[in-house]
Amino acid sequence: MDKNFQEEQFTGIIKFTPPLYKQRYQFIKDLVGKYKPKKVADLGCADCTLLQMLKFCSSIEVLAGLDICTSVMKENMHRLSPLPGDYLQPAERPLTVTLHQGSVAHKDPCMLGFDLVTCIELIEHLEQSELMKFPEVVFGFMAPRIVVISTPNFEFNALLPNKALFRHPDHKFEWNQAQFQSWALETARRYDYSVEFTGVGHPPTGMENVGFCTQIGVFVRKYSQTCESAQSEKPTEAVYKMVFRAVYPSLKDEKYLKNAVVSEVIFTAQNIKRSLLDRLMAEHEEYNNDPVERKFQFQPSMNRFSEDLGKLVVEKSMEPFVHGNVVYIPLTTIFSFPKVNRLCGTFEKLCKLIAGKVTLSSDGSAVMFNTELENEEN
Repeated sequence: MDKNFQEEQFTGIIKFTPPLYKQRYQFIKDLVGKYKPKKVADLGCADCTLLQMLKFCSSIEVLAGLDICTSVMKENMHRLSPLPGDYLQPAERPLTVTLHQGSVAHKDPCMLGFDLVTCIELIEHLEQSELMKFPEVVFGFMAPRIVVISTPNFEFNALLPNKALFRHPDHKFEWNQAQFQSWALETARRYDYSVEFTGVGHPPTGMENVGFCTQIGVFVRKYSQTCESAQSEKPTEAVYKMVFRAVYPSLKDEKYLKNAVVSEVIFTAQNIKRSLLDRLMAEHEEYNNDPVERKFQFQPSMNRFSEDLGKLVVEKSMEPFVHGNVVYIPLTTIFSFPKVNRLCGTFEKLCKLIAGKVTLSSDGSAVMFNTELENEEN
């Protein structure tokens, strides 16, 4: 809500590079990189820009946004939907993104169990009655491991070109450093959190006492929350309205894992097949320099190469080979490739995932390809 308004003002005497709102979001992204939370909620998510950034963080499996204004979320929620590439190459971790309409002054069970809760430029928009309830909802009820709260530093306003009392007409108040720190320390004490103060938007040289343009408090819970304590305060009914939900494709889902493994097995096997046939062609050319005969004698040369191997049952330890019109590529060879190995974990799981999806030898130990199809392609 503040983004465009504030950045317009800062183009005069003071200009932040990158823009101040990007610095705030980068601060959160860096914090996620440090603490690796799995579940993150952004209170006052507005246009969902921060959520869009965070969906690419590999540690996060659940993202939730809350805002009082439904229309702003609906205008931007498409940015949180999976893209075609997410289905073509599913991520290893699961990811669910939800958006909710509601007030931070109300408790809802959908906001329980989060590791990190962010409140970026939110509290200054709250009415006094809402601000009084806010600490109990966030620190008492939700009780995440980490809470980040950012808010304008009133002392910095004197440095801005527009000398308006507040930076945005919807701000109900703006605190100076002492006021914010006093509120934050009391809140931390009451709910058993520690708090550290920092910010983004450095003041001009020689005016460091003014402080950051955006002041930030990082709260970390001191106690270890138990399931019992969390459940004891859980309300019986929801008060927020869900306006968006997206579940991203993931390799944790066996449907997507099976597709990924089958595709990778076929891709790997085809590469091995081409390498083998190229080698056989090179060996054949050493014995036959007649270009006319080379075309018609290509297949018999492959038969000669594998006439002894063809008499054997395909063993898991054998190298890829050609017998008749068929190329055999042992599954153990395919399983040794890093990506296949990482996707499957065990050889047994590889066999299970490709069953019925890939043409195998009679004993199930090798992938089979027809060389006549290869000749037709050539």
